[in-house]
Amino acid sequence: MAKIGIIYWSGTGNTEKMAELISKGAEESGAEVTCKHVSSASQDEIDNYDVVALGSPSMGSEVVEESEMQPFIAAIAPKLKGRRVALFGSYGWGDGEWMRNWVAEMKESGANLVDDGLIVNETPDGASADECVEYGKKIAAV
Repeated sequence: MAKIGIIYWSGTGNTEKMAELISKGAEESGAEVTCKHVSSASQDEIDNYDVVALGSPSMGSEVVEESEMQPFIAAIAPKLKGRRVALFGSYGWGDGEWMRNWVAEMKESGANLVDDGLIVNETPDGASADECVEYGKKIAAV
């Protein structure tokens, strides 16, 4: 059984909803899931997970949230080398540049990415909610 840590930052609740749906999919596949806001996550707990899923909305000029999420990512980057990592987040504008940059950054740190991330425009509902659940199943299958 895979142990999955889902750590996210959410301002409007959209990325939080994604995290919950991804968690649901992973649990349906039999994974043991810990899902929490980055403010209550510790760098050391990363060692407990087979897969680390990180979530952030697109902020400003298409960047990962800078006050809490980006510093956390920078701090855990050395722990991600060789580890399975999944990325996800919501956006309200742009074309997903922040996710492409984040994927490139994680690859540079040596993370073994599940894929090129999952992005949802605004609130995940309908088909995009189903995509989140399926992403959780995909992460759990790794």
